[in-house]
Amino acid sequence: MTQTQQETASGGKWRELLGSRYAPVASVLAGGVLLEASNVYLTTSLLPTIVGEIGGAEFYAWTMMTFLLASVVSSMLVSRILTRQGATRAYLLALGLFALGSLLCAASPWMSALLFGRAVQGLGGGLLAGLGYALIQRSLPERLWARAAALVSAMWGVGNIVGPVVGGLFAQLDAWRVTFIGLAVACALIGIVAVRALPRTARGRSSDPVPWVSLILLAGGVSAVGVASVVPGGAGTVVALVVGIGLCGWFLRHERHAGTGILPRVTFAKGSSLGWVYLAVAVLAFGIGTEAFIPLFGQEIGGLIPFVAGLLGAALSLGWSVTQIVTANATGIRSRRVLITVGPLVVALGLAAYGLLQHEGPTPLVIVLWFVTLFLAGAGIGLGFPHLTVAALGSTTDEEEGAKAAAAVNTVFIIASAFSAALAGVLVNIAAPDHAASARLLMLAFAGISVLGVFIARRAGWGIGVRLSSSSVQDA
Repeated sequence: MTQTQQETASGGKWRELLGSRYAPVASVLAGGVLLEASNVYLTTSLLPTIVGEIGGAEFYAWTMMTFLLASVVSSMLVSRILTRQGATRAYLLALGLFALGSLLCAASPWMSALLFGRAVQGLGGGLLAGLGYALIQRSLPERLWARAAALVSAMWGVGNIVGPVVGGLFAQLDAWRVTFIGLAVACALIGIVAVRALPRTARGRSSDPVPWVSLILLAGGVSAVGVASVVPGGAGTVVALVVGIGLCGWFLRHERHAGTGILPRVTFAKGSSLGWVYLAVAVLAFGIGTEAFIPLFGQEIGGLIPFVAGLLGAALSLGWSVTQIVTANATGIRSRRVLITVGPLVVALGLAAYGLLQHEGPTPLVIVLWFVTLFLAGAGIGLGFPHLTVAALGSTTDEEEGAKAAAAVNTVFIIASAFSAALAGVLVNIAAPDHAASARLLMLAFAGISVLGVFIARRAGWGIGVRLSSSSVQDA
């Protein structure tokens, strides 16, 4: 990175990003990601109430997996839709799909209808989140990238606070359908601002074909792990898991050798650390994947009312959001590398402590410690996440590849979240119907994955400040 680039990267201020000139754009990009994030966990807080009314308890984990898998599909198309439709039309398309899916969920008479609505929501949500990252590069100066990335990424944390809290409140009122209607109304309000705020980017033809092989392999892998969570335990579960992991491995091999795919070419370029950056993002997403079951554990193990259980589900996200806003101010290369490396270890400590505290009839002190340990796990995510996003943004000097690398942060995040949600369903079902045993198994297993992520994060940290030229990308 040249001296000029270093000055640019560190020169932006929060007051400039949130000032009158850039605030409308920032609010639209952040608002879209907030819709996606809050909806993921809003539904988990509502699920005990929803299942009680329309049934389908065996597909508990599928409500998140279906949404996230559809988000993966649409997030693959972000750069293509953005090129063909321009910023404003692409964003309105995403909002329209999300609103339609929300209304379908609100009208669902049974679980299969709800899952279909979640899939439509996911198509819109994947576009919203991907555009939230991709448009940072096209609508804001480089000096604001780090803070804009932190703001957009923090919406996952804020959404994971808003979602469980609002979901818990409306579950308490037994008015879950109203919540989905509210999401559709929010889409309309953001759309009004988007028309006025987003830049009028040029429209053209995208030269990249749709990566159908990658899509089929990835969707098949995640779906197979999802099947493992509903088939009877034993050989069926093992076979489904092996098939799912095998297809995901095949997906990565295909991505490495294919001419075009989901991930940008620079991911596999010689000397690039972008692959490690994406793996580090995936490890952090695994920590977040535990949130799908936290409200359920709070109600079944701790006897908490839906609203308080929703607050428990928000504790991890609160730690993520608060920490991320603070650590985004780190500008030194060394300090950012340390934050990225330490993050997964802190996540592991928080998840493991929460898991070990799970037992029937907990005291008020133990319940307070549940909140503290989940906040700690979330803080580990927030330590390095914004700097991983910036590492992806600055991974290449080629503008098109840079935009694809940025959008792929969201794609990788959603892929890992979908896979972790499916795997979480498997782990919970292994120890069912003992909810305390399920919670311990889930948290300790995911804590182990986070510990392995320390090495990955260390390698990812070396991508800070390193850019590849367009010729290096072509050589990949």
